[in-house]
Amino acid sequence: QVQLVESGGGLVQAGGSLRLSCEVSGSIFSTNAMGWYRQAPGKQRVLVAGVGTNGVTDYASSVKGRFTISRDNAKNTVYLQMNSLKPEDTAVYYCAAARFIRATPRYWGQGTQVTVSS
Repeated sequence: QVQLVESGGGLVQAGGSLRLSCEVSGSIFSTNAMGWYRQAPGKQRVLVAGVGTNGVTDYASSVKGRFTISRDNAKNTVYLQMNSLKPEDTAVYYCAAARFIRATPRYWGQGTQVTVSS
């Protein structure tokens, strides 16, 4: 059974940092690209960052230079380091697995709330 479990969300002041983690169970991690998506109230869910099986990364323009995605294949875990957070980064963040970075995800986590106060 495949499960994606996020952790690390919370409340932080603008300019602060958070690190999200997503642990993947089931034998899919090594063969899937991993991504972090976010959904703000009243808005669509969008890709924030993705990392392929070969380590290649891709970022939304709004987070480039502030967020870093990485994966640890030994721990079946993907991370999202978020620095210089802004109030507009406030959203529910979801971990997802897909065949490649911008493909429609096949598996989703339950989401973790990130709130950035001004």
